[in-house]
Amino acid sequence: MYHVVGCSDCGALRIIEDRPESTQCGRCGTRRKFKQVRSFVTTDDLDHAREVRASMLANRQGEGEAFAKVESFAELDDAVADGVIDDAEFLEASGLDVDEVNAAGDRASGGGSRSLSRKETVEAALRELDRPTEDEVVAFAEEHGVPADYVERALQKLVRRGEVSESRGRYRRL
Repeated sequence: MYHVVGCSDCGALRIIEDRPESTQCGRCGTRRKFKQVRSFVTTDDLDHAREVRASMLANRQGEGEAFAKVESFAELDDAVADGVIDDAEFLEASGLDVDEVNAAGDRASGGGSRSLSRKETVEAALRELDRPTEDEVVAFAEEHGVPADYVERALQKLVRRGEVSESRGRYRRL
């Protein structure tokens, strides 16, 4: 289940998965028990939760009418997917040999030994670890030279943007 909730201190709106015991606002850091947090919508459809949150944010900015004219997230995703060709099709249409391009890419990257940026390291931790805690993401990132304070800020930003959900102290990519 997904819940669109609001922070009683700063008014931030976010989407929370499941029903955690407590939740922390990604903007101001206020921690509350879930039963004390105002939940505007509860749904099992992430797209519906995203729609409600986006609509509420648009209305706050006085842009409710403009938002009503925009298609739903699911329809926009479909429209984007319909208009996109994959890399192989693009390369072939450009007259390039796909195998040669892939081989050149492997050579240029040194067989995968390139170092990751700080953000890429945090994203890699979320991708490679199974529903990690903040401490697990920090440990992964520190092994790759990324400081803990950066990881904490990055996780908060990813949750705030809706790219990652946090439930019961565990993180998951959306």
